[in-house]
Amino acid sequence: MMTSSQRASKYRWTICYLLFFATTINYLDRQVLSLTWKDFIVPEFHWTNSDYGNIAAIFSLVYAIGMLFAGRFVDWLDTKKGFLWAIGIWSVGACLHAYCGIATAGVLTGNWFVGFEQAKELLGTVGDVGSVISVSVSLFIVARIVLALGESGNFPAAIKATAEFFPKKDRGFATSIFNAGSTVGALAAPVTVPFIAEAYGWEASFIIIGALGFIWMGFWLFMYKKPHEHPKVNAAELAYIQQDDVEKQPSTATDQPSVRRKMSFLQAFGYRQTWAFAVGKFMTDGVWWFFLFWTPAYLSSVYNLDSTESALHIFVLYALTLLSIIGGWLPTYFVDKKGMNAYAGRMKSMLIFAFFPLLTLLAQPLGHISVWIPILIIGIAAAAHQAWSANIFSTIGDMFPRSSVATITGIGGMAGGVGSFFINKGSGMLFDHAANTDMKFMGFTGIESGYFIIFSICSVAYLIGWVIMKSLVPHYAPITDID
Repeated sequence: MMTSSQRASKYRWTICYLLFFATTINYLDRQVLSLTWKDFIVPEFHWTNSDYGNIAAIFSLVYAIGMLFAGRFVDWLDTKKGFLWAIGIWSVGACLHAYCGIATAGVLTGNWFVGFEQAKELLGTVGDVGSVISVSVSLFIVARIVLALGESGNFPAAIKATAEFFPKKDRGFATSIFNAGSTVGALAAPVTVPFIAEAYGWEASFIIIGALGFIWMGFWLFMYKKPHEHPKVNAAELAYIQQDDVEKQPSTATDQPSVRRKMSFLQAFGYRQTWAFAVGKFMTDGVWWFFLFWTPAYLSSVYNLDSTESALHIFVLYALTLLSIIGGWLPTYFVDKKGMNAYAGRMKSMLIFAFFPLLTLLAQPLGHISVWIPILIIGIAAAAHQAWSANIFSTIGDMFPRSSVATITGIGGMAGGVGSFFINKGSGMLFDHAANTDMKFMGFTGIESGYFIIFSICSVAYLIGWVIMKSLVPHYAPITDID
């Protein structure tokens, strides 16, 4: 019988929960703008859908570029310092949004040392609305750039930490748990942000939510160490974590380990595995970001719900995405019960999840019955995305050694950010065009026709992405010639 001293500790799950809370804060910070711009910011700055679309698109583009280098940055600094820098930068960026009104008033009136309410009064005296729009949009873009640069480090650092603390067979489940932080962040935002903005002003919502990142940094600083260095990871748990390393050791004394080399940044693009991951992210990340950034505007434009009235709807939508935890369990089932390797199990799971977004084709046609129908459909599609996301992230650990995980994550994140740039930029332009020209498409008129077009694109993105990924890497093909 095993004694208590022989039982494996479970500190790896503490690290997983820290990653979960970091991801929760990450998504809270990026969603504050989407929940405040229609009701609180437009009356002050007079933005259009295109203005908001440009801000969201620039965020996506900078996030994409940041992801490309953030992975390499995290691999260089290593997990602990890399994550501290990332969340510190994005928390500063989140708080900067609050001061864009004061800065706009300063640029246009010359009065810089004023409070939030005084800034609003000063902007009301500016006769040139175009100048207010131009300056405010530019300043919000600056704040979004800082936010995007910091947030681009979250997933490379989190995936690297997961690869350090979990064996391959558990990484999908661990990733689905910390990735659920994006769902919890999306859940918490609509039931907090609009009410903070209503009670204390939209500026306070950015400051209060942004400050959470600084609190998290204190916990990370004192709680994170490498598994082999951590006093709370005992020998049994360390052996469990490192089981893949044991399996890769030469089987006999005569076996010689292969000569390996470090993977350079450019060499990463020479692997089909890198391109498979990047294509999968490019095709699908924009769908999630469209749901995240545009659903509040959708409820406002199509159903005339303000941010407080739509809070329950958005909460229910993202509550459904908690189903995505199944995304971490399903490949484990295929591996343990069906005898598949980890990659095959993940790809089969991702194919299953790729069919659920097809339901978004029905969101707009059935929306005339009740607003709850598109909410439930988008919620199911969002859950499928998160399940897909947990597994596509885990394919990196299946294929690449730990030293390269953050770099490959960054490359794929860049591709996902580029896809998100196109969908956000295109959505803003399409929605303004559809509304202003009373555009008709497939029986829909005005802005509803624009949303139907974007929903249709979202519905098929995952199946297209899966087919390309499968074509590039049809079978399990780990990289063995690099450290």
